[in-house]
Amino acid sequence: MTTAPRVALFATCFNDTMWPEAPRATVALLERLGCTVEFPRAQTCCGQMFTNTGYAEEAAPLVRSFVDVFSSYEYVVAPSGSCVGSIREQHPMLARRAGDRGLEAEVETTAKKVYELSEFIVDVLGVTDVGAYFPHRVTYHPTCHSLRMLHVGDRPLRLLREVRGIDLVDLPNATECCGFGGTFAVKNADTSIAMGADKARHVRETGAEVLVAGDNSCLAHIGGVLGRQRSGVRTLHLAQILASTEEDPA
Repeated sequence: MTTAPRVALFATCFNDTMWPEAPRATVALLERLGCTVEFPRAQTCCGQMFTNTGYAEEAAPLVRSFVDVFSSYEYVVAPSGSCVGSIREQHPMLARRAGDRGLEAEVETTAKKVYELSEFIVDVLGVTDVGAYFPHRVTYHPTCHSLRMLHVGDRPLRLLREVRGIDLVDLPNATECCGFGGTFAVKNADTSIAMGADKARHVRETGAEVLVAGDNSCLAHIGGVLGRQRSGVRTLHLAQILASTEEDPA
């Protein structure tokens, strides 16, 4: 990039409420890479929770809100493959269901500007070495939406491999779902816990100190299992590791 891109941070509602460290790290990282980052205060939920549980009509106003808040920006970046997947895949469907052709056109234009964090850094900024330092043994879990909906591929790993001091180890059966799946974990708790236990076992097999992923929802699920097992493995969002320099993120 020859000029500093103007970026809107879509923090996502669950990060804003429960894991604000991830959007804060995203801002620090993008500003370090030369971006001008703004946080539109009118932003709210993308509507994924409603859509996934069958409340498409209730989700439609959130699609309109997202377009109204973010359509004027050059780029929109979110530290969540899940929410970006919802915007790209579900928003067009919700606009069609609402029968609003004007909204359909606006969604199509706006969705093209929305990027998951690793996509934006690698594809738009053209960077893999972000100047991070994190001297710990780390393993990476590719979340389902980032892997299967967004097809981020190895972008997060390419970024992690350039982090100074890191000992990055492969996660066995990495592409298997962790079992969270939003309301799936509530409606199918036994299955969800069993899947989470499998994932936690694979994490422990790596000997990693830290489990990293691009979605805090999945990290909360796996981290909950690891915590109950007293494994000593902590979880961090990808943004927190990439934003780290000399100081270890809390």
